[in-house]
Amino acid sequence: MDFSGKLVVITGVGRAGQVGEAVALGFAQRGAILALLDMQQAEVDARADVLRAAGHVVSAHTANLSNATAAKTVADEVLAAHSDCAGAVHALVHVAGGFGATGPLDISDPEAWHKQFMINLDTAYGATRAFLPALRVGRGSLVFFGSVAALPSGSPKGIAAYAAAKSGVLTLMRAVAEEEHVNGVRANAVAPTQIRTAANMSSMKADTEYVERDSVADVVAFLASASARNITGQVITLA
Repeated sequence: MDFSGKLVVITGVGRAGQVGEAVALGFAQRGAILALLDMQQAEVDARADVLRAAGHVVSAHTANLSNATAAKTVADEVLAAHSDCAGAVHALVHVAGGFGATGPLDISDPEAWHKQFMINLDTAYGATRAFLPALRVGRGSLVFFGSVAALPSGSPKGIAAYAAAKSGVLTLMRAVAEEEHVNGVRANAVAPTQIRTAANMSSMKADTEYVERDSVADVVAFLASASARNITGQVITLA
C-alpha cells in the first residue's frame, strides 16, 4: 500500500488521541501527501506540525464542511496548496463527525437531533460534493465512517439521531459508488464499534472492548489503495 506522491485528503483531524490522527499517520508512513481538514485551526495545525517534523508533506486547512460553499472553498484551497498534484486527489477519508446520545425519542431534543445530522451527514455530503471533481481526475476513492449502530444488526436505542445520520452516510456512500463507477471513483465505508480514542476511554466503562486506532487506519488505507481496486459500495465492520 504505497501512496508515494499521491494526495490524500482527511477530514476531522483535530484533537490529539482521536482516530483522525492515527489515520493521518498511517497514510503519511505510506508516503502520502496529506491535506488535513478540521474545524479548529490550532488543532489541525498541531497535528500537521507533528507529521512535518517527521519529514512528511502535509498541509492544514479549516472549514465548516456542513456548508457547501465553505466546503467548495477549502477544496479549491487544498488543490492550490498542492498544485504539483495536477488537480488530482487520490483519496478522501471523511473522519469528521461526532457521537451524541439523544435518549428516547419522546423526550429527545430536536436541536440535538438536527446537530447529529449536521456534523455527520451534512459534512459528509459537503466534502464529497466539493472533492468529487478532483477525485475523478485522480480516479480516486472515498472512505466514510459509519457505525455498527446504523447496521441491521446494530441497536439505535437511545442514539437514534446518531444512528440515523450514520445510516445516511452509508446511503451517501452507496450512491457515490454507483454514480461514480463510470468515472473510476470508488466509495466504501468502515463501521467500527468503540474505537480506543482519548475521548472514548475517558467516558466509557473500564471493561469496554475497543477497536485499536491503528487497526482502523490499516483498513482505511487498504480501502483507499490499489489492492482494493475492485471493492466499492461496501461496508467493513470493525469489532
